[in-house]
Amino acid sequence: MLFSKIVAAYDGSKASNKALDKAIDLVKVTPGATLEVLHVFDFPRFYVAEGFAPIPASVNQDFYELAEKTVEEAKNRLEAAGVTAKVEMLQGAPAEGILDYVKKHDSDIIIIGSRGLGGIREFVLGSVSHNVVQHARIPVLVVK
Repeated sequence: MLFSKIVAAYDGSKASNKALDKAIDLVKVTPGATLEVLHVFDFPRFYVAEGFAPIPASVNQDFYELAEKTVEEAKNRLEAAGVTAKVEMLQGAPAEGILDYVKKHDSDIIIIGSRGLGGIREFVLGSVSHNVVQHARIPVLVVK
């Protein structure tokens, strides 16, 4: 078996939906393979001069609720596809979170969209996918 522990990074973007579709296809054709869908979100930080400006709790709550909604979307897509998978939500820097997760769980492959919902950083290849490709010690499938 080529891949037995598949991790799909998911942020709700168009590219991550395509990546999740590829992960679902791969797990369906690989007997005994498991799929883990990972959503890593981070709270916003605003830099002012040499420090961070405080963020209102309501803004952090909005980001957390959006992360929960994104996880539910992933679960619904998996259920519609007839695939059983573990769906995880982590808080932190997305690339670091993905890389730490696959290392801790001894995963075989990461499937990730080429561009996520990263705002202005999205114009630079897709900084999360680029960082994951550069630092992963396992194969990474980048889906456009």
